Amino acid sequence: MPRIVSSETIYGVVFVEPKVFNDDRGIFVETWRQEWFPGAPPMIQNNRADRQAGSLVGLHFHLHQSDYWYVPFGTARVVLHDLRQGSPTEGATICTNLGTRDDGTHNHGGVYIPPGVAHGFSALSDLTITYLVDGYYNPDDELGVAWDDPEINADWGVAEPVLSLRDQANPRRAAIEPALRPRF
Repeated sequence: MPRIVSSETIYGVVFVEPKVFNDDRGIFVETWRQEWFPGAPPMIQNNRADRQAGSLVGLHFHLHQSDYWYVPFGTARVVLHDLRQGSPTEGATICTNLGTRDDGTHNHGGVYIPPGVAHGFSALSDLTITYLVDGYYNPDDELGVAWDDPEINADWGVAEPVLSLRDQANPRRAAIEPALRPRF
């Protein structure tokens, strides 16, 4: 059974430290089980993204969708920020690494991200990230906040990130339209 750890920094964020089985052939690890998240909607789609070192994705958020992230190859600096008005952890930020550690071993950790928590990652190396979602793509629920907003104060671990045009245009937290602000 994995170690399931609820974040003390952002309410509703859950970190998974799975059990890794090793033998002469390699490893086996369960990266997701619905039963690890009682009461959470079922995940219905799995996505994969490959990014080059120095890339930055985010910060994105959804009003209705949860994500579960796992990095099978490389190292991602994951940034999470609680945008939810009325949340007991509103305004809190987490910066943590998933994937390959500095010593070359892999942590195999995953992170569950509830709706209203902004999320993004920078590629500290070339990487692959997989993410499960509990809703199909809905352009009306694909929202963003500025990756470099000083109010969020994220440590991305990259000096000159490469960003999409969408991510370059995201508004600062204070400029998010009231109708698009997540509520707890």
